[in-house]
Amino acid sequence: MIDTELKLSTRSGRIRGRRKAEGVFCCIASILILTSVLATATATATTSATTASNPNTATASVSVSRVEVIDAVMAYMRATYLGEETKHLEKEELGKLACIYFFHGRYPRTITTATGENVTIYKPLRRLVVLNTDIAEAIRVLGARGRIVGISDTIAKRSDYFPVISKKPVVGTWKEIDPEAVLRLEPDAVFAYGRWPGPEYIEDKLPSTITVIRLDFFKPEELREGMKTLGYLLEEEANASKYLNWHDKYVREIEDKVSAIPEDEKPVVFLDKSNVDSISERKTYSKGTAMHQLCELAGGRNMAVIAELEGSYPAIETEKILEQNPDVIVGLSRKGGYRTDDESGLEEEYKRIVELPGFNNIRAVADERVYLIDGSIAFGSAYPVGLAYMAKWLHPDLLKDLDPQAIHQEYIDKFCGMDFNVRRHGVFVYPVSAS
Repeated sequence: MIDTELKLSTRSGRIRGRRKAEGVFCCIASILILTSVLATATATATTSATTASNPNTATASVSVSRVEVIDAVMAYMRATYLGEETKHLEKEELGKLACIYFFHGRYPRTITTATGENVTIYKPLRRLVVLNTDIAEAIRVLGARGRIVGISDTIAKRSDYFPVISKKPVVGTWKEIDPEAVLRLEPDAVFAYGRWPGPEYIEDKLPSTITVIRLDFFKPEELREGMKTLGYLLEEEANASKYLNWHDKYVREIEDKVSAIPEDEKPVVFLDKSNVDSISERKTYSKGTAMHQLCELAGGRNMAVIAELEGSYPAIETEKILEQNPDVIVGLSRKGGYRTDDESGLEEEYKRIVELPGFNNIRAVADERVYLIDGSIAFGSAYPVGLAYMAKWLHPDLLKDLDPQAIHQEYIDKFCGMDFNVRRHGVFVYPVSAS
């Protein structure tokens, strides 16, 4: 009897031991395979992103239990390594399932590109390399500047506007990276412009484990959806909503007023590329450019479109400008901004325009309606500031209560984390009286 009990006890112990060993094996195997699929899952395809496919229907509503994940992993292992004919998920789908479990349904997150392509992120983006100022500014607006671990030399040179971000390690230029410098920082993603530079300068130089995300923020028409997308991608939806509430307040105020003006009563505006030295022809901005969009939003008619000039940045003879006789001239400058209190650079560009041969006969010059705006407030997430200036220049009576400087200061205080008084420092428009 005792021998029988001893044998049963020994057999039971062996069974428990075997089951324990199998359990340990399953646990270790699960960890290994999940590590593998997660590593694979985070290696997303390089693509250009512009808008979220549907940020409002993220996978947060999906729940997956621990048992479901382990069962799926074991089914995959039996089919893959033991050759069993059993229904199982493929590795990519298994990675998605694991991410849903580990990140409580917050991932994966998919955004749709400008070309209709998708990019999927399977884990939070904690370490970012940023190659242009527009995206750096947008990330700062969303309260995520602490995630930036590497930048381009363009951002490094803007210490006046990016006092914290500009101190991060430089990984190259906005149009070509140093891949070794990027790899040393171990980023989750690299952010670049939508079309520039080509993949041979970024994607082709990096391993597939680093996702390249291409976003454009410099055009007003793309900015709103772009901020929603970025907020969704970085899990900063609340900060994106805060920014968009500010954005919508002023953009809609201007839009509501200028939209009531009949098209043929809106002023004709010549948009000058002020860095041109020629006196016989000027460069301008036409359809597809951020300046054209800004002009239309402000309630103006772009002279380049009226004159049917071809291309986005066409040249036009000064004689043709005289014939068109625009009501207003607005030039884009790069001589001002946050880095200087000296207005002489913009003043020089202003004189270069108004003193062109015959321009004293143009309505805009005769009526003293020639203005310059610095690029720092014309594009990107700060563009509502530039819009407010331009709209007030075009419709001073209609928008007499609009205060562009106050809007600018509000933007700085709410979203930039800078101690900067725009009424005392910086040069953003010219003539200064136009502010």
